[in-house]
Amino acid sequence: MNRRQAIAATAALFAAARATAPRGAFAQGSTVPEVKKAVLGYIALTDAAPLIIAKEKGLFAKHGMPDVEVSKQASWGATRDNLVLGGGAGGIDGAHILTPMPYLMHTGRVTQNSQPVPMAILARLNTQGQGLSVANKHKATGVTIDASGLKRAMTPESKVAMTFRGGTHDLWIRYWLAAAGIDPDKDLQTIVVPPPQMVANLKVGTMDAFCVGEPWPDQTVNQKIGFTAAVTGELWKDHPEKSLGMRADWVNANPKAAEALTAAVIEAQRWCDAEANKPEMCSIIGKRAWFNVPVTDILDRSLGNIDYGDGRKVEKSPLLMKFWRDHASYPFRSHEQWFLTEDIRWGVLPESTDTKKLIGEVNREDIWRAAAARAGVPAGEMPNGTSRGRETFFDGKVFDPENPAAYLASLSIKKTAAA
Repeated sequence: MNRRQAIAATAALFAAARATAPRGAFAQGSTVPEVKKAVLGYIALTDAAPLIIAKEKGLFAKHGMPDVEVSKQASWGATRDNLVLGGGAGGIDGAHILTPMPYLMHTGRVTQNSQPVPMAILARLNTQGQGLSVANKHKATGVTIDASGLKRAMTPESKVAMTFRGGTHDLWIRYWLAAAGIDPDKDLQTIVVPPPQMVANLKVGTMDAFCVGEPWPDQTVNQKIGFTAAVTGELWKDHPEKSLGMRADWVNANPKAAEALTAAVIEAQRWCDAEANKPEMCSIIGKRAWFNVPVTDILDRSLGNIDYGDGRKVEKSPLLMKFWRDHASYPFRSHEQWFLTEDIRWGVLPESTDTKKLIGEVNREDIWRAAAARAGVPAGEMPNGTSRGRETFFDGKVFDPENPAAYLASLSIKKTAAA
């Protein structure tokens, strides 16, 4: 056989192999991320752990993205501004983020000149794990999940803090107060304070109460400057919290990279939710490079051991922060429907908002499912649908995602004229 005949024979052999092999046999490259780098923001909150662990444990690298950066942000406002810039302009491509924020950015409600920044939610990062903290001077009111004791103590000059207008902490503290007949827009002042500054502000007496994620509520108790009236799981068991949000243009340009990032985060979430790993997780995120917080301020509540600071103590509470259990990672559309409905309730979004259309544009549960398969998640751990159905709150209110108007009508305190 001469050289020309040998080349032809080899080509024919490969052609025959391609014809008989399964379609994906020569398509390995189709799963390779388009880029090796993304810049992800995070705030110093325990629910950022999946991003930090994915970086520290080499999970981004495992999924083909070794150059992912996880960059600390000073506040949720800074997170928004850096997402507007984008990673290519010195900002960030995605973030550990308050679940409503991508929607508020997507619609231009919280961006400069009301300019929409298309966004995507790829995963939920956690459920539960936030605290409703109150200054020690109000301890005698006996306030717990029932905030009615504060009604006598609050004045129009009283200040309660949350972390971002229309964000999760804003909605939790508003729901809690309103359920007790306290109008957060008339009976007191709500102010914005970045999470890491909550404890210091309470210590100097500039506010009466706040809502934020761990470790700051537990640090408040440990420093004996306030107490936890309630953890937010008491308000709504297994409520959604933070998300993995990305700029939509980045996701559209790098769909395989988006899937790889999400797969790494899912693996990290499963690791974080194993009780045996909690001490190591808290040790890692407490480091100076990440939170610069004592492990003792993080570990107890990560294990479900809650010292409320007012004499109540609970061990192994089911209301601890969850990263994976009970489908904590899945971005249920029904959950996002509640957030948008509450933002309509408080005037952050207009009443005319087409919430289902908006969720269809931002929610990328399709990427989550592909990423979960990529991460080796067993089929039995996948949710069956995109909705959790009806949700019941501590005060007996019921949210039906198929009828949010009925839920809004059942609420006595609301402001539905968009600001």
